[in-house]
Amino acid sequence: MAARKESRSLRSEIPLALTFDDVLLLPARSKVHPRDVDLKTRLTASIPLNIPILSAAMDTVTESRLAIAMAQQGGMGVVHKNLTIEAQAAEVDKLKRSESGMIVDPVTCRPEQTITEALEVMARYKISGVPVVDEKGKLVGILTNRDLRFETRTDHPISSRMTKKNLITTPVGTTLEQAKSLLHEHRIEKLLVVDRAGNLKGLITVKDIQKAIKYPNAAKDHLGRLRVAAAIGVSRDLLDRSRELVRAGVDALVLDSSHGHSEGVLDALAMVKKKISSTPIVAGNVAT
Repeated sequence: MAARKESRSLRSEIPLALTFDDVLLLPARSKVHPRDVDLKTRLTASIPLNIPILSAAMDTVTESRLAIAMAQQGGMGVVHKNLTIEAQAAEVDKLKRSESGMIVDPVTCRPEQTITEALEVMARYKISGVPVVDEKGKLVGILTNRDLRFETRTDHPISSRMTKKNLITTPVGTTLEQAKSLLHEHRIEKLLVVDRAGNLKGLITVKDIQKAIKYPNAAKDHLGRLRVAAAIGVSRDLLDRSRELVRAGVDALVLDSSHGHSEGVLDALAMVKKKISSTPIVAGNVAT
């Protein structure tokens, strides 16, 4: 009898709980068409997203591959912190170089480097060619897969195989529409952006333009690069990790902890905000 009374007492204290099978949304008349629905939101004052979805900072969930897919759809991924500082920063860098209106810091090679070194760079960044610059940053050529077709003497310098005559370049400030016309007119895949002195300032590729058309709702920064966040933790490498991630171009730092309301997390948050004020910081989890 006592057990039954206790059971009734517990039931009376538990509020109503529903699961998916208990709920049905009844359709009704509506003037709203799906294409008119706007899911845009803001993660921070400076980071707009086109869909309100983030992927978790877990080592079984988010590295550059998923973060790229998330940003292409309008959301953002948080690269997990269970990596070395260099490896985590490299994941951020991969995303930032994966798609851009104009790549403002393109991977380059020097003419005296070997073809083997160029191939290693192209494989590492999964690109089909690299601009070639001298020691002062002046454009002297470009090396692409087309230049290397059937080439077996990979110990030779890049200068022996690179294209250096009649380079197709465009000035700083060229729009994507203008770039598209030039790429089509000259039947090339990479357009080199230079200043008046001939210094390389950027790179516009066919793939970037194709991706911009394919993913019109992608979440991008002011330079046209996909957005990404990265996790940091309350640890000795907190500031070193944060600085390296910011150097790689991360849009937001996520101070990731299971107990975001603890003093250690609050102190770490204050320190990061003081030392790295230019980058938004998200802290959590906070359950109460």
